[in-house]
Amino acid sequence: MSQLEKTPLYDLHVELGAKLVPFAGYEMPVQYPLGVKKEHEHTRTACGLFDVSHMAQLILRGPDPAAALEALVPADIVGLPKGMQRYALFTNPEGGILDDLMVVNGGDHLYLVVNAACKAQDIAHLEAHLTAGHRLELLDRGLLALQGPQAAEVMRRLCPEACELVFMQHARVTIDGVEAWVSRSGYTGEDGFEISVAAADSETLARRLLAEAEVEAIGLGARDSLRLEAGLCLYGHDIDTATTPVEAGLIWAIGKPRRLGGERAGGFPGAELILQQVQDKDHRRKRVGLLGEGRAPVREGAELYNAEGERIGVVTSGGFGPSVGKPVAMGYVSIEASAPETQVFAEVRGKRLPMTVSKMPFVTPGYYRG
Repeated sequence: MSQLEKTPLYDLHVELGAKLVPFAGYEMPVQYPLGVKKEHEHTRTACGLFDVSHMAQLILRGPDPAAALEALVPADIVGLPKGMQRYALFTNPEGGILDDLMVVNGGDHLYLVVNAACKAQDIAHLEAHLTAGHRLELLDRGLLALQGPQAAEVMRRLCPEACELVFMQHARVTIDGVEAWVSRSGYTGEDGFEISVAAADSETLARRLLAEAEVEAIGLGARDSLRLEAGLCLYGHDIDTATTPVEAGLIWAIGKPRRLGGERAGGFPGAELILQQVQDKDHRRKRVGLLGEGRAPVREGAELYNAEGERIGVVTSGGFGPSVGKPVAMGYVSIEASAPETQVFAEVRGKRLPMTVSKMPFVTPGYYRG
């Protein structure tokens, strides 16, 4: 077994009493003494600090980097304004999803954040397809996520200019004397900031943020339940190489200029199939939200059936939603069973538990749009 990597905040996690687990090749905190449920609730009501330094941060330089990246993703990158961030998907020739990522227009370069588990393959994929003159740099930086309805109040004390940002806007700022790159975004459904900082400054900044009364350290356990309630996908679970963006309900991640009839239609791997699905709506399955009854959570892998006992799909993420107060899940079902309020049944330990197809997100988003 290969040695697990450590983020710049590893020693701080140990000091804070975190329970550490292997995750995407790193030793990461799954929870702190507060516990997953209270960490989740604290983020929803106050402010949580997450270590997401395991994610890979990249810089893409060269002539017209936006056009170069557009050859690999269906998002509108050429039209992305400077200082703005956009969600994108790497696709394969079969229309499946290789990874999801964030892209920031940094002016003369693009700043990318990709998933830790896909880091090596994403870098190889980029390098194999970039043309001469483009270069990719893997950064040695920490990444912190400050999330929750009181995140802006905390940031206002330490870096007022960051509070001028709106959802998916990005800026280079100084936070209490530490240089940082900040985007107003996150993975919880709450208002918040993702803060990229030099690895050597990561612990200093994390301690400074944790010194604020509203802020608690939050682990991967609560991060997962928070993103599930927010209806957000986890790569390798809810989206993968066998799933198209259309099946995944991510049509909004296909930029209008990249669709049939658009000024830069297609040109990305799998475009013919993906754009046909967008136009003809001929896909046979769809990602949906699912609400359970009672308290028993329905986990990933549970098979889904209709009232007639026919298998119609599978759960890809599931658990108990502390803010919703009932079991929540997402998964794939046949188109015929995908309408909201449709009743389906999840098989858990030999019993078929009733669930209702639900719109997502399960909680009202708190993103700050100005």
